[in-house]
Amino acid sequence: MAQSQNYANHARRPPLLFLAGCYLSTAATLGIGYLLVVDFSAGTLALFVVAACTAIALLYARRFSTRVQDRVIRLEERLRLERILPDDLKGEIGQLTTDQLIALRFASDAEVTGLVRRILAGELTDPKSIKQAVEHWRADHQRV
Repeated sequence: MAQSQNYANHARRPPLLFLAGCYLSTAATLGIGYLLVVDFSAGTLALFVVAACTAIALLYARRFSTRVQDRVIRLEERLRLERILPDDLKGEIGQLTTDQLIALRFASDAEVTGLVRRILAGELTDPKSIKQAVEHWRADHQRV
């Protein structure tokens, strides 16, 4: 069974293998770049380009997956808010930013209305303050 989640332990870090790949490809790129300066050749230049592209591709792969997940979370939360918010707040859902919607996913259904009112009033603006205001945490163990 998964550990209960709260503000202190909810952040998900990239897997060690991903980080190792980024560090190794960056180190290889720097090493080959050094060789390129010391002993320039077409082969070394080609190797440098491949290593640099690999390092960049690894970083973009992580970025793309989290951006897609942010879009899915935004859609899920808009549907959830449409279902549980009172009628006077349903028209205001479009004013919430993607980051605010992502932070609201941790709030229980019972406290979402109060948090949305506080966000729209300007009392809570950034994701950190929204997450800290959540009292009854809904865990999200599927974040990439």
